[in-house]
Amino acid sequence: MSDEGSATGADAYQANRRYLGSVAYRLLGSVTDAEDVLQETWLRWRAVDQSQVADPRAYLTTIVTRLCYDQLGSARVRRESYYGEWLPEPLLTDEHTPDRLAELGEEVSLALLAVMEQLTPAERTAFVLHDVFSIGFDEIAATLDRTPDATRQLASRARRRVKAGNGRGGRVKPAEHRQAVHAFAAATASGDIQALLAVLDPDVVWHSDGGGVVSAAVRPILGADKVSRLVLGLAGKWLGAAKAGVLDFVLVNGEPGLALATESGQVTGVVAFTVAGGRITEAYVVVNPEKLAHLA
Repeated sequence: MSDEGSATGADAYQANRRYLGSVAYRLLGSVTDAEDVLQETWLRWRAVDQSQVADPRAYLTTIVTRLCYDQLGSARVRRESYYGEWLPEPLLTDEHTPDRLAELGEEVSLALLAVMEQLTPAERTAFVLHDVFSIGFDEIAATLDRTPDATRQLASRARRRVKAGNGRGGRVKPAEHRQAVHAFAAATASGDIQALLAVLDPDVVWHSDGGGVVSAAVRPILGADKVSRLVLGLAGKWLGAAKAGVLDFVLVNGEPGLALATESGQVTGVVAFTVAGGRITEAYVVVNPEKLAHLA
């Protein structure tokens, strides 16, 4: 490739990099894996005769999708043998977040990414590309090597499973979500179990991911009574004088959440929430340090 062609190719790639990262993160649920896919996409794009490519974004999206689709198959096997519950890698966003990371997590909650783990690789790909990125079924079918009708059925089946998996979750007004998170944090910091019970839905579910590296519940904890006692017990360990932990209010994948950090600023845990009726219905707690390394 000539220097001029190389420059043009780099421009096309950089112009679409955020978009491609968004696709990869939603398909894989991992910032680290998404970044690896982007690097491989760039290498493959450089090797293409780009003068023959009519639509660079569509072509690049196909590369990313196929790389992610291949990776989802092996990831599914690894996650089935994962110690405890596997949760996606969270993104924390604020005014200091680099644009490339902020873009990845826009409009995709940690809860939704967790629900999508129940889908097959083909279902997840069809759902994400069509329902999130509005890509036509003909194009998706060509990428997955299936017929458009089969791809449409994949997306429809995925849509139903996502809706069922979301349960009482869903979008609420940011102020309502934020108020519930603040009430949870205040009750946790003060050790007020009654205040904690008041902000937890009676059927709240506590999900946690320590990956066998950090102590965490292996299975989801169900019910406000069990969750409240667990939270206060953890708070004593996380926020006590020995740990000198700090709870920060952050946006986790664009929604109000909490980050646990050391006094030096190292993030040691992230909590995302789903809220309904002013109460917390689910909490997703990521403390596996391997899934927090990108937050440094």
